[in-house]
Amino acid sequence: MNPFSMLRATAVFVLLVAAHFSLRPLLGGPVPIDFLCLAVLFAAVRVRPGAAAIIGFFSGLGLDALALEGFGTGALAFTLVAFGASWLKAVFFADNLGLTMLFVFLGKWAYDVVYILVSGGVPDGQVLTQLLLWSPLSAALTAVVGVVLLLLARPVFGTRRSGYRR
Repeated sequence: MNPFSMLRATAVFVLLVAAHFSLRPLLGGPVPIDFLCLAVLFAAVRVRPGAAAIIGFFSGLGLDALALEGFGTGALAFTLVAFGASWLKAVFFADNLGLTMLFVFLGKWAYDVVYILVSGGVPDGQVLTQLLLWSPLSAALTAVVGVVLLLLARPVFGTRRSGYRR
């Protein structure tokens, strides 16, 4: 990755992190858009697995610094998701928007599963509801927003249009 591409990707990462902490609280609701997860996933597919794990760790650590319970859970979850995303980037992260949507959906849902199971922040009677209803809905909304943002940011990321190529 050349320095200009790295600068563009860093700017998009910073904008998504800023959106997570400024725009997300305004949107609220039981099905939030996770802009931080989008930032981590989009950064992870552009670097090697070790660097992706570091990005995920520090992103999760920053999120955990604001949490009242389960310190370290976000760092663990984002580290695992970022490492896995970077490792699987050749398989899933292509110019195909459907695969990108599936990739973001699975990454967000995996983050939620690890976070909920490790932190214990959800009451016992609501764990299945959270894992099987609210987390998939949040992952789906995050995936849709991620694909829309990717479409808007194609010139920034330098991706090509999907479709038939000779």
